[in-house]
Amino acid sequence: MQTNHIEALKNPIFDIISKAAQELSVDAYVIGGFVRDYLLQRGTPKDIDIVAIGSGIELAKKVAKNLPGSSEVSVFKNFGTAMVRYHEIEIEFVGARKESYHRDSRKPVVENGSLDDDQKRRDFTINALAISLNKNDYGTLLDPFDGLSDLSKQIIRTPLEPGITYSDDPLRMMRAIRFATQLNFIIHPSSLQAIADNKDRIKIISNERIVDELNKILSSPKPSVGFSLLHTTGLLSYIMPELVALEGIEEIEGQSHKDNFWHTLEVVDNIAENTDNLWLRWAALLHDIGKAPTKRFDKKVGWTFHGHEFLGAKMVYKLFKRLRLPLNDKMKFVQKMVLMSSRPIVLSQKYITDSAVRRLVFDAGDHVEDLMTLCEADITTKNPKRQKKYKNNFLIVRQKIEEVEERDHVRNFQPPVSGEEIMSTFNLKPSKEIGIIKDAIKEAILEGDIPNEYEAAHLFMLQKGKELGLSSK
Repeated sequence: MQTNHIEALKNPIFDIISKAAQELSVDAYVIGGFVRDYLLQRGTPKDIDIVAIGSGIELAKKVAKNLPGSSEVSVFKNFGTAMVRYHEIEIEFVGARKESYHRDSRKPVVENGSLDDDQKRRDFTINALAISLNKNDYGTLLDPFDGLSDLSKQIIRTPLEPGITYSDDPLRMMRAIRFATQLNFIIHPSSLQAIADNKDRIKIISNERIVDELNKILSSPKPSVGFSLLHTTGLLSYIMPELVALEGIEEIEGQSHKDNFWHTLEVVDNIAENTDNLWLRWAALLHDIGKAPTKRFDKKVGWTFHGHEFLGAKMVYKLFKRLRLPLNDKMKFVQKMVLMSSRPIVLSQKYITDSAVRRLVFDAGDHVEDLMTLCEADITTKNPKRQKKYKNNFLIVRQKIEEVEERDHVRNFQPPVSGEEIMSTFNLKPSKEIGIIKDAIKEAILEGDIPNEYEAAHLFMLQKGKELGLSSK
């Protein structure tokens, strides 16, 4: 099928590439995501892929030379690619090639090839679409695998036999699921079955590559689509067995618990409606991760998950380390959210004291708003009355947080009396008494025994020092 799409090439860069290709006597095409997103009307692209029937690197150098001003070329010889920046757009150039694979690696043996060879090596029909930049057929859409039809039918399908496509490069299984999630497309049944059949091949993919796809799935409007597909194809068991362990409902003596896996996916979708914060979405995904190992049945109270938040926070570190996720402040944020995920829920179920709210704000610090967003996303009941009740309760907690914070200023708490002043007042050298007094002041403020003000804290310090047998100057 060939139709003309000159409208797609209105950016001046395409005319520059076309002329550079003509000067080098090579054919050039824009291919992949740019063409797909143009046809889907998905907005302005940030990157463009150009395939040359010849040297992509030489074409990149020629384009950079012809661009107004000075433009540098980043050459990646190992991959046979080059990249040029044009305003806010990154343009990657590659020579057309055909590929063959060894079973123990996703790195292909590469040979020079035709446009047809290059389109065959693409992962999906919707990514094999190309538009000519050549003078004789400028703007012509080349669609050898009926990708245009798959776009209109919203189908993810491989150009060649899916079993071979996924076995050759198992990362394509993750990409298929990611595209289905991002675009709200359906994976073709034979392709979905091929993913399930080749799921164990994911073991040759680096965790960094897997995480890159997981992050894109989590960043999509409805992440549950992707995680459901990862689960039903069996991939999730290899990637995040801790999450899969949450699935199932167990019943003893007529008492059962909810399915914490599917509940988790609902929570992730709920939070995706309210925040683009990737790490808060990770917290939603992992907030109940400690429930599988802490599940117990008690004849008096039924099913319990005592300490699941504490264990879950520990499991976050192990999971992040295994998957090569960042072990920095982002991981600590996810840990904190998991550890504190039940605190506002407990507050919303009973009379709220100022002291409890002060402690919540003190412990959550700058992340109290994120914590409330997570807890509100945790409401997955289908009972309208209960849902309304829970939401109203959280509204009360939010109002109480505002009142207490405005009055007591305990967020990112700094003690009104410093350790240096305690040392000076009681003529002390560094000792445990200083810590005892500082902790006592903090506790007194959090309990509401004294206001969070210098004068009150100073008097309390003198009193506490006296109790410890210290004499002031």
